[in-house]
Amino acid sequence: MEDYKNLAGQVPETGDPDPVVKKKHIVREYAESIIIAVLLALAIRTFVVQAFKIPSGSMEDTLAIGDHLLVNKFIYGTKIPFSDSRVIKLRDPKRGDVIVFEYPEDPSKDFIKRIVGVPGDVVEGKDKKLYVNGKLYENPHEVHKEKEIIPKEMNPRDTFGPVTVPPDSYFVMGDNRDRSYDSRFWKFVKRGQIKGLAFIKYWSWDREKFRPRFGNIGRLID
Repeated sequence: MEDYKNLAGQVPETGDPDPVVKKKHIVREYAESIIIAVLLALAIRTFVVQAFKIPSGSMEDTLAIGDHLLVNKFIYGTKIPFSDSRVIKLRDPKRGDVIVFEYPEDPSKDFIKRIVGVPGDVVEGKDKKLYVNGKLYENPHEVHKEKEIIPKEMNPRDTFGPVTVPPDSYFVMGDNRDRSYDSRFWKFVKRGQIKGLAFIKYWSWDREKFRPRFGNIGRLID
């Protein structure tokens, strides 16, 4: 008689739960896990680190086309969304930092350059040589791939200024000095336009040779 009851559909007290209910629980668990993962990814991207790819040669030979970077977004202070306020600042941007920022002439684009002038500095270029506050400023990563010197009247690439960097602003230049569109042409980067400090290459792809640049992967950016 007991066997007949079980076959008729009676669920023993020690039996498994309803499979339909169990399936609903699994779907809910997966959905919650996905939502949490997305929120964590967004938080990390907004406040901690963000990945960028180098599309041009303006920072050669420090950064090559196809290098993929991680940018520290909290070192200069985490920017609160929809405002210019920042919290938990470790330090201010300084000369020599390689930064990612919103291109002043088109904020939808991100640029990467090196800071050569901080607020209050007087920056001047003379025949491809850079002077900051009247002293020659040499950067070991600076390269010149063209010998021709363009007169100041034609183009500010080789000779410009002097210009004084305003408060909360920075003068930036590409390491590939002869092939970089930077502060010599469009002046300054505002503090609020800076997204973070580029600090490491996590991947690099040579599109001409169609292979990874293994020597660049994991290399710190200085």
